Amino acid sequence: MLAFLIRRVLQTIPTVLAVVLLVFVLFSVVPGSIVSSMSDDSDPQVELRMKKQLGLDQPVYMRFGAYIAGLATGDFGTSFRTREPVTTMIAKRAWPTLQLIFASMAFAILLGVPLGFVAALRPGSLVDTVSMMLAVSGLSLAKFWLGLLLMYLFALKLGWLPSFGYGDGSLKYLILPAVTLGVSPMALLARTTRAAVLEIMTADFVRTARSKGMSETRVVKWHVMRNALVLILTTMGLQFGALMGQAVVVEKLFSWPGIGSLLVDSVLQRDIPAVQGSILVVVMFFLAINLLIDMLYGVIDPRIRYA
Repeated sequence: MLAFLIRRVLQTIPTVLAVVLLVFVLFSVVPGSIVSSMSDDSDPQVELRMKKQLGLDQPVYMRFGAYIAGLATGDFGTSFRTREPVTTMIAKRAWPTLQLIFASMAFAILLGVPLGFVAALRPGSLVDTVSMMLAVSGLSLAKFWLGLLLMYLFALKLGWLPSFGYGDGSLKYLILPAVTLGVSPMALLARTTRAAVLEIMTADFVRTARSKGMSETRVVKWHVMRNALVLILTTMGLQFGALMGQAVVVEKLFSWPGIGSLLVDSVLQRDIPAVQGSILVVVMFFLAINLLIDMLYGVIDPRIRYA
């Protein structure tokens, strides 16, 4: 297992370097200048002085090399706009984003997985039909539209919940953004769980267990559920990583002070170090979740071994 972990961590290094290089190149070829947008003075001497202060007077390859050297020591650079370390900016925004993602995923798992199991155990029933209709609807709804609808209903009409903002970080501020973000993965988990359980229910080892007189409850618990968890866990891992990117829309919609809103603001302001740091954190979160899921495979299915 240790050798597997070391190998996977080493495999992430080229991915991280490729992402950083791509962002560098994109912001180097985009028209316009961060200096001209920061200064109202059109004096060329002023712009040259600001470029030198920001390190933009150097060639792209030298700036890229310096940035990579900084990453090796945990330095994400300094914001062009606020002159604040990017690591500090991200650290301030990380907890609200993690709150939102884990709350959304908890909502998706607690509703989607049981819904998929019940639908699969009663195929063709009213429960199956209604649950799959809800799942398709959940996958089809745009997050910004669903968020506005929830705001209108629960904040403006009923007055039960605040419509936007982080407030004191309490649960009432988290519910609407978490539900908005969690509906799509909930629907996908319900469909995936149903498909996985239906496939395993027709497997030879399940028929053998039934023929030996094992009760249906034990068959589902010891054979169906455990084997279905491999596919369900894979979907969870992919959705965890995807939520980090999808949170951008929800955070801006609900004025949630997370990494997603920081990324959008930084792109609009052409704050390259903040953009690079935010994207890097999103990529590293996705890679870390996938590594954790790979490790859990061996716990759920003893047949999986890591060389």
